[in-house]
Amino acid sequence: MIPAAFDYVRAESAEEAISLIGQHGDEAKFIAGGHSLLPMMKLRLAQPSVLIDIGRLSDLSYIRDGGDHIAIGAMTRHMDVETSDLLEQHVPLLAHAAGHVGDPQVRHRGTIGGSIAHADPASDLPATTLALGATYIAQGPNGTREIAASDFYQTFFESALNADEVLTEIRVPKMNGAGWSFQKFNRRAQDWAIVGVAAWRNGDQAGVGLVNMGATPVLATSVAAAIAGGASVAEAAEQAAADADPQADLNASVEYRQHLARVLTRRALETASA
Repeated sequence: MIPAAFDYVRAESAEEAISLIGQHGDEAKFIAGGHSLLPMMKLRLAQPSVLIDIGRLSDLSYIRDGGDHIAIGAMTRHMDVETSDLLEQHVPLLAHAAGHVGDPQVRHRGTIGGSIAHADPASDLPATTLALGATYIAQGPNGTREIAASDFYQTFFESALNADEVLTEIRVPKMNGAGWSFQKFNRRAQDWAIVGVAAWRNGDQAGVGLVNMGATPVLATSVAAAIAGGASVAEAAEQAAADADPQADLNASVEYRQHLARVLTRRALETASA
């Protein structure tokens, strides 16, 4: 299908992008790689009147050591996240998960910030950064603010970003040797996950993020609480769907998604615990 008509402007800096979104209001959308927004526009599920291209904001493309965390610019491509030596050393779960996003073409064009700001519950990186306890940095006309990943996702395709803000950075705590695993069940390698699980464990501490198990990425706090309480991996994995509200679609029923979440969480925690 062909998208509805729209105007196009290109921002040369984050400040200009914020100014432009302020001028055009709620009818404008940012676009970087475009792999999430453009399909929705073609299906007329999104009809922005203005697209603000931030794809050339090179100052927002970086991966830096921030001491107790790794700072990732929002315009960093998935491929750069996947192949980062710094992430491989300190946050290997995120680097590995980035390698499961779409196909090579998508990973060379799509950005981690775009994936997170789009807030698609079926996307891999929102749930992974949620499991890792990430913090997102938003910039608007009144300055910058920090948003915990656990407070960011509100409902289907909606986040805590204000209409006049742009996501500029993702800060992910270092894993400090924690075991980890990313499990993804899909029909084809480049497909969205029917269910996915990002998990880490360090002794009695754990974090589990679920992909495509609700209207938002899901933090499986019941699983982490079970691990903290001394439960076995199998016992903890049985709680995988306790915090989720999956929906049925052409790929899976609610019951099948709940089953997959338990199975994949058990596999992920077994690997993370080894």
